[in-house]
Amino acid sequence: MADTVDVEPYDPRQELGADELRILYRREAQAKRRAEARPGLWIAVVIYLLFSASDLLLIPDVAAYTITARFAVGLTALLVLEAQLRRGAATEWLDVTCASAIIFGYIGWLLPASMGANKESVAYYMVFGTIFMMSANLFFTFRFKVSIITSTIILCVLYLANYFVPASLTYKMVFGTFYVSCFTFTSYVNWKLNEERYNVFLNALEAKIQHKEATERGKALLRLSRTDPLTGLENRRAIDEKLRDYWSDWQKLGSKFAAILIDVDFFKKFNDCYGHQEGDRCLIHVANALSDLIKNYDGSIGRYGGEEFIVLARMDKKSQVAELAEAICRTVENLALTHELRRDGISIVTASVGAAFTRTQAGAKLEKIIHEADRALYLAKASGRNCARLFDPTDPQSSDESENLAALLKIAIGQGLVSLVYQPIQDVVSGRVEAAEALMRLKMLDGTLVPPSLFIPVAERTGAILELGRWAIRTVCTELLADDHIRLVSVNVSPIQLKTPGFAASVATILGETGVTGNRLAFEITEGLEMEMHSDILRCISDLKLLGIKIWLDDFGTGFAGLSWLRLIDFDTVKIDRSFLHDCGTPKGMAMLQDIIALVRNRGHQILVEGVETDEQIALMREFGIDKIQGFRVGRPVPAANFQAKKAIHKRPFLRSA
Repeated sequence: MADTVDVEPYDPRQELGADELRILYRREAQAKRRAEARPGLWIAVVIYLLFSASDLLLIPDVAAYTITARFAVGLTALLVLEAQLRRGAATEWLDVTCASAIIFGYIGWLLPASMGANKESVAYYMVFGTIFMMSANLFFTFRFKVSIITSTIILCVLYLANYFVPASLTYKMVFGTFYVSCFTFTSYVNWKLNEERYNVFLNALEAKIQHKEATERGKALLRLSRTDPLTGLENRRAIDEKLRDYWSDWQKLGSKFAAILIDVDFFKKFNDCYGHQEGDRCLIHVANALSDLIKNYDGSIGRYGGEEFIVLARMDKKSQVAELAEAICRTVENLALTHELRRDGISIVTASVGAAFTRTQAGAKLEKIIHEADRALYLAKASGRNCARLFDPTDPQSSDESENLAALLKIAIGQGLVSLVYQPIQDVVSGRVEAAEALMRLKMLDGTLVPPSLFIPVAERTGAILELGRWAIRTVCTELLADDHIRLVSVNVSPIQLKTPGFAASVATILGETGVTGNRLAFEITEGLEMEMHSDILRCISDLKLLGIKIWLDDFGTGFAGLSWLRLIDFDTVKIDRSFLHDCGTPKGMAMLQDIIALVRNRGHQILVEGVETDEQIALMREFGIDKIQGFRVGRPVPAANFQAKKAIHKRPFLRSA
């Protein structure tokens, strides 16, 4: 943002020369004189004609002539002026007409008046000639030169008439002095008025320019307050205002619209790799490309935060929304901005897009459409990124049901709605159940069970997984480990937990409070999209290992980390997903499983295979030299009490059949 600058009062003389200011003043004065010419002359003529009454009183013998002269001059002046105005004559010619009306008005009255029999009355009546002089200087706003010429002519006529009037020398000297004094005074006042008008013009010009500058500065500040300084797009404040406008039009007029959230994939990793300056350039490129795209849809685009953008567009059909969302994805992808450290097989910058469309007006709230777009965006990320998802109210992951689950998760621990079950893990060589995996279960208030595939993603999205995770670790320690019911229990840990500052410290606190050593716990990390190679995650894993906690890689082969995670982290155990064991019925599937086992073994990790359900599969695991197995043939998940009671049964099962 630019630094604030103290602004000095503006003086037009600093930028415009005296001649330029005079020219500008004359132009403005011309417009004013033009506007005042008609009413001014009409008023002057009316007053001029009303003085006919004084003619009847003072010079009745020639009053008929003077009155006729008054009407002749007055009407002629008005007709000429109206004709000039109709033809658009120049302002100078209007001034000449008005000035001529003053001169001829005086001469036209004075000539017949001087023929009157009562010369003394005529002599005194001539004093009214100064009214014409004052009219030239004070009544009309002529240019000073025109006023002086006009009043000088009136003065000369007065002196000429005064010379021929039969009167004493004293009379002539007194009235001659009066005429000169009147001329001098009115001319001086006229000059001062012109100067004052010019100063008023300068002040008005200064005020106008300052007002314009203030208005422009205000508009600039308003634009600045509504504009993202990096991308030049509208900022969140401006978009929120537009969202209210869109919403109001939908509620009042039924104008449907879409809200689309766009998130640049793995942008933090991009910043870490290329630096913040390149990160800024990346956002600018994306913003410009999306801005050009949205222009074709008559929509609005803004930066909603960090690497997130938002689009608002009026649309009539969901298919149009889906088309625009997909076009946004492809636009970012087509930029082909290099992003080499992604771990999902893509080496360019992409975006995930979540869109929501107005549905039912009844009971709708402004924030709802943004929440729906956000949920759709979450699903787009969970679906592999670089894709678009449109909010679907019938989808359990994006519907209102997930909001109900989010509310339920807030009270789940306090209301006893969440519990743990334990699935045994068997050592293949000894045949003993030496470990168990803790699995979380959730029930509704009416007792209905909620599948983990539904509530775990909601818990991760809302952050409830943090409290649930701490509760699960503490419960495992108190239910099984504190009383030595089992040697080792594994707990699934979300990437959200690993990214959270202080997670390792909270685990250490739980271990201290329950009296359990860290080597009795194993944390299973799923090799999924959310498991980015984040420095905070790697640091947290290192801290957990210092506590003695074992780190297992869950569902290996189905995620996106691949060999990168095996290279970066020294896992204690790698769990091979059940799908590879179940595909062993074909030669290709058997070869695939053997290849994976060989790969993991070469890295020195212990191997656990999930999904063991038959004696034949147990025999195969022995043949392949697998360390641990897990599945329904070993044991189903059961509560802690049942697990304790049945543990003895699993000491040496199934090995005799091998």
